[in-house]
Amino acid sequence: MGTFKDLIVYQKAFQLAMEIFNISKRFPEDERFALISQIRRSSRSVCSNISEGYRKRDYEAHFKCKMTDADMENTETKVWLDFALECKYIDQSTYLNFYKKSEEIGKLLSYMINNPKKFIWNS
Repeated sequence: MGTFKDLIVYQKAFQLAMEIFNISKRFPEDERFALISQIRRSSRSVCSNISEGYRKRDYEAHFKCKMTDADMENTETKVWLDFALECKYIDQSTYLNFYKKSEEIGKLLSYMINNPKKFIWNS
């Protein structure tokens, strides 16, 4: 097994986090400590939880816990996308694109949560 960076779910989550970062640069300045901070934090946390869980794959329970945390952060990111759309900071097309990517990340994380033995060391 390689590193966490070799995981397709990590690559997709990282790409989405960077896309969110770049588009959030256009959000209003008064959202800097609210929506901008929150959406960047949650999207980046998906990646950090994946990497932490991958490093702790000696322990199935810890691996599953971190993948569940990543899934939770991915779901939180969807909520912030809802706000960004409703506040008209992003258009419908961008929203749907990001939401679809987030759904795919969620499916990959669910697979990892439900099939941890395919990813842990001592299986």
